[in-house]
Amino acid sequence: MSSSAMHVAQTGLDAQQIKMQIIANNLANVNTTGFKRDRANFESLLYQVVRSGGAETADGAMLTSSSTIGTGVHLVSTQKLYSQGSLVSTENSLDVAIDGQGFFQVLMPDGRMGYTRNGIFSQNAEGTLTTPSGYVLQPEIQLPENVTEINISQDGIVSVKVAGSDEPQEVGQITLASFTNPRGLQPVGETFAVATPASGDPIEGTPYQGGFGKLQQGYLESSNVNVVQQLVDMIETQRAYEVSSKSITAVDEMMRYINNNL
Repeated sequence: MSSSAMHVAQTGLDAQQIKMQIIANNLANVNTTGFKRDRANFESLLYQVVRSGGAETADGAMLTSSSTIGTGVHLVSTQKLYSQGSLVSTENSLDVAIDGQGFFQVLMPDGRMGYTRNGIFSQNAEGTLTTPSGYVLQPEIQLPENVTEINISQDGIVSVKVAGSDEPQEVGQITLASFTNPRGLQPVGETFAVATPASGDPIEGTPYQGGFGKLQQGYLESSNVNVVQQLVDMIETQRAYEVSSKSITAVDEMMRYINNNL
């Protein structure tokens, strides 16, 4: 039983180490544009059933509760929490924030579609809108040469003025994607996530319509990490780790006592 208790305590240590890593990652990305904080979900491991509830104890008598022993804890999943981050003004015409539901769609180098809340855009050599890493926004929007003014409306229409003309011309439409279960998206780094069977297929739509959020030009969405709450969680995790380690120490002392006195 003593070695079993050590194993249970070890699962607690492993769980708290995982939780601490998630908290550390949240804090590391506190200034990452469009980052959504993660949460670890744990569940208990299988129980050892010594006697089932209702088992007969004597003639006409039954156990009123079962006799079971837990075997520890393990990580069942991690979740992205897609609450809205605060909008920060940048006064950059190619910075765009989503105020509400939806993701920007970006074609990744491996051919997959990436979904992100990071609206930092720029132009490549051909004038196509891309992310800072050079990944092309979908659907593609190409700006003409000699642009003097860029305007992105709340419903995603991109229009520009070119040198020598006062009339704006429409050059494209930014669309957004949503998912039935956004927590089912799989993060792949660079603030991108990709669709999985758990998230369902993407639902594409126009900003400010059909439940999608509106676009805010000249703004970026900051991380939704609450530093104070993360520090509180860190202290709580550290204390839980210490308690599990003390359980191992206590079991070790019990086993030493038995070895020395029996």
